[in-house]
Amino acid sequence: MPSPLSADRPAPPPPERDAVDAVDALINRSRRLRGDVDAVRRDAELIDEDDLQMRWQRALCELAVHHLDNLGTQLGQLRKGLAPEASEQPTGTSTQDATEETFDEPRPASLIGRVGSAEWNLLTDEVTWSEELFQIFGRSPDAGPLALDDLPSMLLPEDQPLLTALVTDCLVDGKPIDGEFRILRTDGRMCTLHIMGEPVLDAEGCTASMWAVLRDVSELRRSQRVVRTTHDSLQRRQHMARTEHQMAVELQEAVLPPWRGSLRLPSQGEGGLDISAHYLPSESSSLIGGDWYDALELPDGRTVLTVGDLTGHGIQATSAMAMLLGALRGMAVAGIEPGALMGHLNQLLESAVQPALGSAVYCRFDPATGTLAWSQAGHPAPLLFRNGEGRPLTPPDGVLLGAASGVAYEQDEVHLLPGDVLVLHTDGLNPRSDRGASPDALLALAPHFAQARTAQECVRTVVAEFGGTERLDDACVLIARIGG
Repeated sequence: MPSPLSADRPAPPPPERDAVDAVDALINRSRRLRGDVDAVRRDAELIDEDDLQMRWQRALCELAVHHLDNLGTQLGQLRKGLAPEASEQPTGTSTQDATEETFDEPRPASLIGRVGSAEWNLLTDEVTWSEELFQIFGRSPDAGPLALDDLPSMLLPEDQPLLTALVTDCLVDGKPIDGEFRILRTDGRMCTLHIMGEPVLDAEGCTASMWAVLRDVSELRRSQRVVRTTHDSLQRRQHMARTEHQMAVELQEAVLPPWRGSLRLPSQGEGGLDISAHYLPSESSSLIGGDWYDALELPDGRTVLTVGDLTGHGIQATSAMAMLLGALRGMAVAGIEPGALMGHLNQLLESAVQPALGSAVYCRFDPATGTLAWSQAGHPAPLLFRNGEGRPLTPPDGVLLGAASGVAYEQDEVHLLPGDVLVLHTDGLNPRSDRGASPDALLALAPHFAQARTAQECVRTVVAEFGGTERLDDACVLIARIGG
């Protein structure tokens, strides 16, 4: 009994020309949209494979392309049913040429090999398969179609009970069929098929046959799996990033000095330092780096000022910063000279489990003599502001921490006067992390520093000037004002 929805039924009489034109217009629109989406997909292929966000977007594009391919081929089949047969044959192509396709290799982006139909007659045991269904199963038409009892043999063992249940419900209870199963083709390739069908009743209301339409959804399901997998991976990566970011923030807050606002060191006596500092996050606040600042009063009354920066971001950078700053504080209390202290930090960073590079400046101020002894390791020199003018101190020799072994770090001394302002900063303070930028922007603040009464006012001036600057890296600034 012929199926009422058989894919092989004769084409209806040609409709009005406007219907054909409407379908042609839809085909053209789907092709243009498919081309636009494919262009986005090709651009996404150039991205880094480690970028999960872009991999997920690329998978979505591939899935959209598959849907548009299906839409285009279905519109093509509709167009084939609407248009006269003469319009089906391109110029120079014969009917024989059009049918000389191999049964197991469908044309790209063609409905052939993607959707086929079948009918199983229960009264005559006659089985009818469309040509497309032979292509889907990779089965030669000469071998004939499979009977219902033989069809499960093509399925994966775990999917056979599902098909049996669907067929039984259809033949016994008259329920429509709607499900998916996987087959193993004769060429060894596995395909996922979606089946839809229903029973065909005779005049007495008994099931006479069963018809079905089967669609190869292998590529569609593969694309959906890629989308789902990359999306799940992206969510896990984002969760891990948020967790690591929170850990880095908590570690940074635990390691950096707890004081806020102004700090006076030493706390007793004259000639001390009025100190204030500020941490400036990067343009992307999720990037927590290894920047530090610290001020520490030593047992002998002298004061330590230091800022530094380690390469990298996240928990690895902040944990290395915690290790380095802890070592610096211990050696400072032990009375290690600035140059030798920097050499020990270099050795410590070089022998660390997680190698890194860092820059630092270490200053030790003696309020009794007004002498500042300092050393640096590949770091911007402190800026000295006096009488409304500013200049960078001449740096002693010192390479980046962790860059070379066995190197010596020099130290220098400078005499500070009451009212002087000393600015220590990391290079992330410069716009777009321009490590080669000059300190001119900071030096231009000299008139403001001359009018400031406290170090905290100076810091507020710096934050007002640089706080809104686009920075790829975080930064910190520490300002000390020498008291009278």
